[in-house]
Amino acid sequence: MPHPRTLSILISVLILSLAGVSCRNSPPAESEEHPAEGNAAEPNSILLSEEAVRTGGIAVAAARVVEMDRCIAAVGELEFNSRRLAHLTARASGRIETIAAFRGDRVVEGQVLAEIYSREYLALQSEVIQAAERDARLQGTPDARAVRAFLEAAREKLLPLGLTDAEVDALILTKSVRSFLAVRAPFGGRIIEQTVVAGDGVDPGASLFRLADLSTLWASVRIYEKDLAAVRPDVDVILRAQAFPGEDFRGRLVLIGAVMDEKTRTVEARVEVRNPTERLKPGMYVEASVACGEKRRALVIPESALQEFQSLSVVFLQTGPGAYELRLVETGEPSGGRIEIVRGLTEGDEVVTSGSFLLKSEMLKKTMGDEHEHD
Repeated sequence: MPHPRTLSILISVLILSLAGVSCRNSPPAESEEHPAEGNAAEPNSILLSEEAVRTGGIAVAAARVVEMDRCIAAVGELEFNSRRLAHLTARASGRIETIAAFRGDRVVEGQVLAEIYSREYLALQSEVIQAAERDARLQGTPDARAVRAFLEAAREKLLPLGLTDAEVDALILTKSVRSFLAVRAPFGGRIIEQTVVAGDGVDPGASLFRLADLSTLWASVRIYEKDLAAVRPDVDVILRAQAFPGEDFRGRLVLIGAVMDEKTRTVEARVEVRNPTERLKPGMYVEASVACGEKRRALVIPESALQEFQSLSVVFLQTGPGAYELRLVETGEPSGGRIEIVRGLTEGDEVVTSGSFLLKSEMLKKTMGDEHEHD
């Protein structure tokens, strides 16, 4: 474990380097001629041989100025898309005969999830068949209109149980009573709750399943009062979840709330985000960057170049062949695999984008060596 005093010295050097980076126009002439020797004496620099650079897979990229969308930051939480969320209940009294789908299962539209043995359902089917037979017999008689009305009323009793007109027509044609009432998925999705098992008795309205289509989610984010004038519906939003560091999930701002929270001085906004692989989960916290429709120039580097050292944001800056410097940076907004650098770098600075593990190891060795010298 590196000596605390050694780490404090190194962190102080990093902070000083950040404070002074904007004051340096160019490095001293001696450093340009002998970059490796100059950096060797610095506590936050590392020297590597040509072979170590090659085997370590070290690659660099230049910091560059690009045009970025001006965005505002917000935080929020992922939720189910209520338009694609269903609570399935029993539509007739009876007994759960079979369960065909269980919590966590993915189902398709129309799939049978359960079957209910219901005397009420059997009686209603028989009533429709008998009414249809009477209707056929009494065609052209004075009672025909009344009989047809009775048949239509009997049909209407089956439709609330989940049967379609086509299924009722098939029942009349075949005169074949179905033994069990099927509970079907109204759309494709995933069973997120199952509240019954085979053999349970149920009454009308009893909870059976909750079904959610997770291919789209809502993110409920909070927009601060000071930022409201800069946002409008139907703009792009980039979401980030802690579970997937460095990865962007794109959505659209579909609604800005009408009520201000007096305590937080924020308004709730709704972002709709596609989630075809279901990697995002309802309940996850997210950070959001909401586009404002304006452009600005910003210095950016690949996100892979950004590292964390002693809870500080740093990069490894290449200062010469095989020479690298640990540089403290202040970051801004992420965008499309890049991260804005507010302070700590200038355009053209070359930062390490891969192979940082080797450089961290070398920096750790150096701090441990310094510890022994101080002891």
